[in-house]
Amino acid sequence: MERVIQDIVSAIRAAGRPLDEAWLAKLIRRYNRGVRDVARHIGKQQLLAFYRTAKEEDGPLWQSWGIGTAEDRLILRSLTVKPRRTASGVATITVLTLPHPCSGACIYCPNDIRMPKSYLANEPACQRAERTFFDPYLQVRARLDLLESNGHVTDKIELIVLGGTWSDYAIPYQVWFISELFRALNDSDEEAGRVCTMRRTFYRDCGLDADPSVLAEQVRDLQERVDAGSCSYNQAVGELYGSAAWQDARTIQHASFEALDELQHVNENALRRVVGLCVETRPDLVDSRSAELMRRLGCTKIQIGIQSLDQETLDACGRHMAAGQIARAFAILRLFGFKILAHMMANLVGATPERDKRDYERLVRDPRFLPDEVKLYPCVLVESAALTHLYRQGLWHPYPEDVLVDVLAADVAATPAYVRISRMIRDISSGDIVAGNTRTNLRQMVDGQGKDAGSKIVEIRQREIATEDISADDLHLACIPYTTTVSEERFLQWVTADGAIAGFLRLSLPHRRGAAMIREVHIYGRVAGLGSSEEGGAQHIGLGRRLVEEACRQARAAGYHGIRVISSVGTRAYYRKLGFIDDGLYQMRTIGA
Repeated sequence: MERVIQDIVSAIRAAGRPLDEAWLAKLIRRYNRGVRDVARHIGKQQLLAFYRTAKEEDGPLWQSWGIGTAEDRLILRSLTVKPRRTASGVATITVLTLPHPCSGACIYCPNDIRMPKSYLANEPACQRAERTFFDPYLQVRARLDLLESNGHVTDKIELIVLGGTWSDYAIPYQVWFISELFRALNDSDEEAGRVCTMRRTFYRDCGLDADPSVLAEQVRDLQERVDAGSCSYNQAVGELYGSAAWQDARTIQHASFEALDELQHVNENALRRVVGLCVETRPDLVDSRSAELMRRLGCTKIQIGIQSLDQETLDACGRHMAAGQIARAFAILRLFGFKILAHMMANLVGATPERDKRDYERLVRDPRFLPDEVKLYPCVLVESAALTHLYRQGLWHPYPEDVLVDVLAADVAATPAYVRISRMIRDISSGDIVAGNTRTNLRQMVDGQGKDAGSKIVEIRQREIATEDISADDLHLACIPYTTTVSEERFLQWVTADGAIAGFLRLSLPHRRGAAMIREVHIYGRVAGLGSSEEGGAQHIGLGRRLVEEACRQARAAGYHGIRVISSVGTRAYYRKLGFIDDGLYQMRTIGA
């Protein structure tokens, strides 16, 4: 491996920049061709580990390479595995809650009783959760270890909590779950190693198993009854997770708000800070009380399952809510300052391609809605979903591929510049899909059709600078105003001449006056360490501060005397430096008349 590292160093010195991914892959393949023992073949992860070990533990070898600070950064960037995972400016860690009875009854939802409602055991995040007994601490540490071993910077973490409907869980469990997320990030690696060992031992002593093959066999008969319709998902989950073993495990699954507050206070200055916390729930469960609770837990973004705004479609899918309830949820979440990530599905029961297009356009154009982000999925059928019966009766069928791509391409083209389409497929393996899209490159197909049609795509994800180099001199500040039923919104963005986006701020000016609200500040580009300034990247060159100052200026000009920010725990110190003071669930800055 020493020879390969030497070749990489020479190539970087000659180019003066990180290596092209294809060139590096070719170099690795050339090395591996000369090694007959497949077990000795190398990849980027092994090279990165070897490089770091030499840097930290082998002084003579490291000195012989003569690598300077700038070259070191370029080499680490070249060896980082899947660099786009932190290209948005933060490292994302996804965790799942324990399977729990669901208050909904949507016919398209999978009923895998090993997982929270709507998730499948074969999805990557679900596999990690099951292997760690759905323990939040163990899940975070497992994901953290993988990210860091692959070369990613993990000082800024966005936590995404999945598991169906967050508001269905008991409040003591919610507080414990979030507390453990913070604890896992606060603890040193040495302490975390001890906690992980003790926690796994505790669950095994309770009589629980984390082997997927064992668990699959244990639930086989019960799952067959659920699939046949002779037992409901809720009944099965109640039976499984109400067992004596799980009752024993749950004796540690509670925490106080006071303990959570202390853990959050520690995280403000921790090496790994939480810069975003997201949970998911249903619109009909959003009210002021639930919003206040989610904010107290530290949430900054809420995922809500919309799926459709068409009442006939909602009713046909067993999603018992009205568009008015969805609009009310948007209003409440916006006034509380949350970023709103809406889930929409095409090709549901009773839908048509044209109705789907109108439905999505309503979501992103009607002032009652207007999400900040969207997950736009086509409906697919898995065996355990109640939709199976309609499919077998010929009452639902998936769109042909060309029709599906056309619908999604029209949706993308209709998406405003202040909205980000986060995902377009679920991590459901093709083997689990009975009918519907199995293309893992669906988004690329949709993007290709949009380009062929000459559509001007302005949604955020298409414009992110990602891993590209950027200079502040290449950027100018632009503002996109839009109106909702409860506020005037200003989307402030740093963009290049061709529209690529390096950062943005969401400013909300409520109709009821009071204080203005900064709902999100995000700077793209490679993740730079806290307090560092990485050449070429957008992180830590003052873009965020200048956005905040512009937001204060615009709010003051609009007649507001104060401005709040829905800061995450890990950004509280940053906002204090910008003149904000702690003010209950938010931070506040007086801006005068």
